[in-house]
Amino acid sequence: MDHLLAAVDLGSNSFRLSIGRVVQQDGIAQIYAIDRLKESVRLAAGLDDDNVINEEAIERAITILKRFGERLAGFHPNRVRAVATNTFRIARNVAEILPRAEAALGFPIEVIAGQEEARLIFSGITSELPPSANRRLMIDIGGGSTEVIIGKGFQPLHMSSLFMGCVSYTRQFFVDGRITESRMQQAQFAARREFETISGQYRRTGWQEAYGSSGTAKGLLAVLMEGGMSKKGITLEGMEKLKAKLVKDGKVIMSELPGLKHDRSLVLPGGLAIMMAAFHELKIKLMLPGEGALRVGVLYDLLGRDSQHDKRDETVRQFMKRYHVDLKQSARVKRAALGFFSQLGLPDGPDKQELERTLGWVADLHEIGISIAHDDYHKHGAYILQHADMPGFSNDDQIMLSLFALGHQGKLGKLQARDPSRDKWLTLFCLRLAVLLSRRRDDREPMPISIQANGHSIRVNADESWLQKHPLTEFSLQAEKREWNKAGFEFELNPT
Repeated sequence: MDHLLAAVDLGSNSFRLSIGRVVQQDGIAQIYAIDRLKESVRLAAGLDDDNVINEEAIERAITILKRFGERLAGFHPNRVRAVATNTFRIARNVAEILPRAEAALGFPIEVIAGQEEARLIFSGITSELPPSANRRLMIDIGGGSTEVIIGKGFQPLHMSSLFMGCVSYTRQFFVDGRITESRMQQAQFAARREFETISGQYRRTGWQEAYGSSGTAKGLLAVLMEGGMSKKGITLEGMEKLKAKLVKDGKVIMSELPGLKHDRSLVLPGGLAIMMAAFHELKIKLMLPGEGALRVGVLYDLLGRDSQHDKRDETVRQFMKRYHVDLKQSARVKRAALGFFSQLGLPDGPDKQELERTLGWVADLHEIGISIAHDDYHKHGAYILQHADMPGFSNDDQIMLSLFALGHQGKLGKLQARDPSRDKWLTLFCLRLAVLLSRRRDDREPMPISIQANGHSIRVNADESWLQKHPLTEFSLQAEKREWNKAGFEFELNPT
């Protein structure tokens, strides 16, 4: 399975598993699909008014994830990426659901932000299209959110995630399955208000090609083409004909809509209302189908990580530039922190590799909060890293970056509520020690300091004569010792 990658897309309407084989040709890596599974789960339909997913919907999800887990048996964890979208983002009981879902699947699940979802969708669609110098508009109507992107080549120019989807709108406006002109108008007006927030900017930028991904676009295309309502692609004229038929019938009659699948029929009115609103507000004339979307974007993102072209590295470089990071200082801290990390003796494996990468990134970014204010800059930096749009990083990735940024200086007690694991505590120790020893912001001679860790015991070995020549460093190390002792670690400063 060395040349296989797998992506799991936990959408609000459907769960999808895609497995691709990586093939290198003339120095270019391509991914060819070898297996796909799709199951309708309609997770968003299980949300109550308080955004709590009911047990029935959770059980449907768990059952499907167990099937996916059986197919993924034997895959190495770093060759599988599972991402969860809008319903997981908004569910108030997500903390209870995720452990059950991960146990069923057998792999970690990342809850990704709307902007990250839009980026991956753009990457997935673009990777499946022929090269073009044109700007392209892409719309993905999911079960709980709608992503709208304009990009050129492989570079997204505008990315938006709007809080509406085919499942949520069907629940809101067509809960009993009855379709009327009034209900369709209400749904369209609600969707147009969402699109209004981005339509001006998107129309000013402009595009030459429009693509629709996701089940909604494919379902509409099948119905319009096979039903003779459109000769090519999705058009407003064709959708008006479909809407008129649905209103006349008062419901979805599958036998009279060739090309419509059962699971798509359940959410057709909501998806149609949103797509019609998009055509009206963005002045779209013709939309063609876009293959790939989120799951293919996830596969190519995995390929990038596997080939040392991790999107997250690029994001970190952009953040360093945006927040005017002192590059020499971040390099000093990173070099020292990674040096100490190598002395921890953590067991090799994906967890260690991810901690090491995270340590390097947060060492690069630990001072970004200074761009706001020097006082409490670590708190400002932690807020940015948790809440900013960071392409390539999942919510969990950003939470870990934020944890380390918050904890790299000051009291450790503020982290107790977050309950980091032992290995995360030790990784944070490496960062704190590196920051402490780099306080002079100059390139000193190599510091005669090493560390040892065993369980919850930490030993810092330092040359005694060097400590005597650096009283501020020794004073700071003694203060650090008191902090770690209060955090439940045995800290020993050992002059040698």
